[in-house]
Amino acid sequence: MCQALAPADTHRPDAETDAFEARLVNALNEGGLMLLMSIGYRTGLYERLAGQPPLTDVEIAERAGLDARYVREWLGGMVAGGVIELDPATRRYRLPSAHAALLTDADGPNLAVYAQFFALLGAVEDDVVRCFREGGGVPYSRYPRFHEVMAADSAQTVLPALFDAILPLAPELPARLEQGIDVLDCACGRGRALLAMAERYPASRFTGYDLSTEAIAWAQARVAESGLANVRFATRDLSDFDASAEPAAFDLVTTFDGIHDQARPLALVRGIRRSLRPGGVYLAQDIHASSHHHLDREHPLGTLLYAVSVSHCMTVSLAQGGEGLGTMWGRERAQALFAEAGFTTVSVHQLEHDIQNDYFVCRAE
Repeated sequence: MCQALAPADTHRPDAETDAFEARLVNALNEGGLMLLMSIGYRTGLYERLAGQPPLTDVEIAERAGLDARYVREWLGGMVAGGVIELDPATRRYRLPSAHAALLTDADGPNLAVYAQFFALLGAVEDDVVRCFREGGGVPYSRYPRFHEVMAADSAQTVLPALFDAILPLAPELPARLEQGIDVLDCACGRGRALLAMAERYPASRFTGYDLSTEAIAWAQARVAESGLANVRFATRDLSDFDASAEPAAFDLVTTFDGIHDQARPLALVRGIRRSLRPGGVYLAQDIHASSHHHLDREHPLGTLLYAVSVSHCMTVSLAQGGEGLGTMWGRERAQALFAEAGFTTVSVHQLEHDIQNDYFVCRAE
């Protein structure tokens, strides 16, 4: 309808509408930036640009071994998004060192890793929309790269802090691992945490279970390459772990971001309790959130994590006929679940480097 034919006040947005419109326009731009950033990460463009003098688009493409026309268009998006600088006179592009520090692996966490979620989860949007209408869920098989991306995430949140910050949350663990204990990682993914522990603590014995045959195959290949004799991996459905877990078989059980997307999370945690020996410890990393939507408004990654939940964590659980806890199930529900599974003492920790996760130390004493 032409504004001139409508009542004037129906087409005059108030300040709140103006502000929300500006926010949405910005979100559209930032969403586009995430798609381009994922491409930059996967093609290695940021690594090729980091620490380099200003380069032409052709020089950048040659260094990266990529098609120049695609690189030129990508560079346009990076310039428009304020990520890469362009000198119009020389037509040369430069990645500022302050930006390279956050977009490459050279100096701390690489935030470009997380840009991959947008394209990865967008690829299943049709499936998710169908589930909104019909119920059910989207199976793991529809996410061919998810374990790859999660392994990159874990490499930045778990691995750098594993020995100095995470394991010492239970103060006795480092010494016990040195002496030799039995360790299980449930929902281990590609098993990078177990592989690191197996190398660090040769006197201990390590086992990893995951539902994904692809992830377990990757882990087994790394074991073969490394020659480690104290770690093994197996594909296993843990939905009946409360009944199938070997009693008193392990001294330490870990889950890294592995509970909330299980089909039967309580059964898994009960199985973990069953599998622990007296004095054993269950160390769980899971998403930092509240179990109440209004308390998540201040979460620095809240909206992103709800998007991940709708498009992956909740729906893959529902696809198995599971509970569908979702990514943002929250600290309160987690503590209640651990208590229901038989853990009498649960302490909750946050680590300075990791705004995304809580760390729970669970004991049955």
